[in-house]
Amino acid sequence: MIQLYKNGAWLINGTELVEDSPEAKAQIQQKYDKVVPGKEEAGKNTIAYSILQAHNTSDNMEDLKIKFDKLTSHDITFVGIIQTARASGLERFPIPYVLTNCHNSLCAVGGTINEDDHMFGLTCAKRYGGVYVPPHQAVIHQFAREMLAEGGKMILGSDSHTRYGALGTMAMGEGGPELVKQLLGRTYDIKRPEVVGVYLTGKPVPGVGPQDVALAIIGAVFESGYVKNKVMEFVGPGVENLSADYRIGIDVMTTETTCLSSIWKTDDKIKEFYEIHGRGGDFRELNPKEVAYYDGLVYVDLSQIRPMIAMPFHPSNTYTIEELNANLMDILEDVEKKAQISLDGKIPYTLKDKVKNGRLCVEQGIIAGCAGGGFENICDAADILRGASIGADAFTLSVYPASTPIYMELAKNGVLADLLQTGAVVKTAFCGPCFGAGDTPANNALSIRHSTRNFPNREGSKIQNGQISSVALMDARSIAATAANKGRLTPATEYAGEYRRPVYHFDGQIYENRVFDSKGKADSSVEIQFGPNIKDWPSMPKLTDNLLLKTVAEIHDPVTTTDELIPSGETSSYRSNPLKLAEFALSRKAPDYVGLAKEIQKAELAREQGENPVKAVPELEGVWSKIKEACPEADVENTGIGSTIFAVKPGDGSAREQAASCQKVLGGWANIANEYATKRYRSNLMNWGMLPFLIPEGKLPFRKGDFIFVPEIRKAVEEGSREVRALAVGETVTEFTLGLGEMTEDEREIILQGCLINYYRAK
Repeated sequence: MIQLYKNGAWLINGTELVEDSPEAKAQIQQKYDKVVPGKEEAGKNTIAYSILQAHNTSDNMEDLKIKFDKLTSHDITFVGIIQTARASGLERFPIPYVLTNCHNSLCAVGGTINEDDHMFGLTCAKRYGGVYVPPHQAVIHQFAREMLAEGGKMILGSDSHTRYGALGTMAMGEGGPELVKQLLGRTYDIKRPEVVGVYLTGKPVPGVGPQDVALAIIGAVFESGYVKNKVMEFVGPGVENLSADYRIGIDVMTTETTCLSSIWKTDDKIKEFYEIHGRGGDFRELNPKEVAYYDGLVYVDLSQIRPMIAMPFHPSNTYTIEELNANLMDILEDVEKKAQISLDGKIPYTLKDKVKNGRLCVEQGIIAGCAGGGFENICDAADILRGASIGADAFTLSVYPASTPIYMELAKNGVLADLLQTGAVVKTAFCGPCFGAGDTPANNALSIRHSTRNFPNREGSKIQNGQISSVALMDARSIAATAANKGRLTPATEYAGEYRRPVYHFDGQIYENRVFDSKGKADSSVEIQFGPNIKDWPSMPKLTDNLLLKTVAEIHDPVTTTDELIPSGETSSYRSNPLKLAEFALSRKAPDYVGLAKEIQKAELAREQGENPVKAVPELEGVWSKIKEACPEADVENTGIGSTIFAVKPGDGSAREQAASCQKVLGGWANIANEYATKRYRSNLMNWGMLPFLIPEGKLPFRKGDFIFVPEIRKAVEEGSREVRALAVGETVTEFTLGLGEMTEDEREIILQGCLINYYRAK
């Protein structure tokens, strides 16, 4: 089904594979009668390399300085981004910047604050020259597919699922500060990423959808980190057997592999997609050159993929539905054991009570968002459900088309009526079910969803309130087959009926009527409309000569998600208010974190005001005495005091910068980890002036409650040191080493200045 090459791979004429070996070049030359370049040169023949090269503003393809063509944000990120850019000197949007409103669309929490954010976005689009997409019109990524993507271009978005590779656009999801850099004319600075080929062959069998293919790939690559921070390039003859919608459905889920970005070869089906949307001129045919080299390869036989399910609580916890049904109790037992790691044993959790008459029964189905809400997904689901009923019991089914143009076409071609007749509910374009702000199931319920993630509490329940429900990810087709069986888990391959596959007609008049487009013209006379919840960032100190950090959280889960660092759901309403949002930091994982961080922050606030920090936090007296014994040169006046957390592998999941900024506004100076789950989370830390420390696995000389003294940290950052000396101060004082990892010159300067805002003010 899926094979990961142990070595790199050569692709010949876009179709033939040769795994790398000492004999590979000679074999290729003999078989294909071609002059074969070296790996380095052949690596430049990928689609990814050509696009990166076209957008690199440096004279060095090893150290990239990328300028993107367009930017996208939604309503739980754009306020903070624009506020940061305004504080740093923003005068106008230098490139197209689209502000969508698909996360806090319901305006259901906190009184006026969500709609205040929307009006802030509208007035900023007018003042600075942007595009504003009102609530319920489209989810961010569908609007980008329909209106923004272009062959060979690059888009940067402040949402982790910013992926438009199937349309020939290399897109990346990053934290807000990276968009701020683009708004201020700066660049996205990274080492040239490796490129991993994803070679598709064969054709999916009826009933297997894009989510099935995506989950199979995620399950194969996630744990090993095979594509982590790399570009996935989809090639091979199997691509031609997939429609544009199908490719899009696979592509959007590449985020869950932890890759940096994705790109696909393009053909007439993608050209047709652009033409349907009235943008035929934006198509560009993309293919690797005759002989291309990939740093790794994922071989996917589409004909062998079967309906998949990702069990709680991660998209990589995958099984075929057939395998699950055949080994039900054993697999559920394993899922429950894994769940207790994520839940810290804080709450009883079982799925075995879902088994009735030997079948797994679920209470809810959702087809939604950037992954599930596509036209073909919904039409195929409707075909499976046609003439059936979802029943009058606990099971419910909600469908969210990804844009109003899709919704209108479903109304015109009768699919909407087919769905409603079954008892399903069809709602407007909204991302809520994906992050816990819509269709929260009942306590102990299991929901099956064609959406992007199934982390704990991402469906809206709250462990801290004694609630638990969970999500399994599936394709829309198998969700429909399950719905037709009143909630009994059923793979869509059991459906023997016909898929009608109606033709899609895009009606752009909807957007012309409702979307504000400045056409790039800024109007400085427009006053920005604020609300009482929209607050400026608090002042943040520069990095001091030394640091004294209290460890206020210690997390030993294999992976810590951004949802656990700062919860999603209703907390999203407070993302325009840094201090209010910070009150929720780590609330699901370490409920005492906020209080502990605030307590030690008192010392730093006193120090900044010229007062004695020991008086503000008396426990520092004994700690400081031990530090002076070990480091007589230590200076309390130039030692920043604050908090840090340890987590094995933090940052999986969302691009949300608030996972880092909330720690910062509570006095955080650093994270300490064995590794960082994603490049974007590590970047978020540095953009907020926090040190991304590293420590080898299994070598932890401190525990929660201990202090860590890091002498001469400012000097180490200035000099680009890769390691720094540190002292763990507990019952005894233990010297150890913290890694700093590789940083660009700008990243070091941002940390020295204290955050990105300070950096730009200094400029």
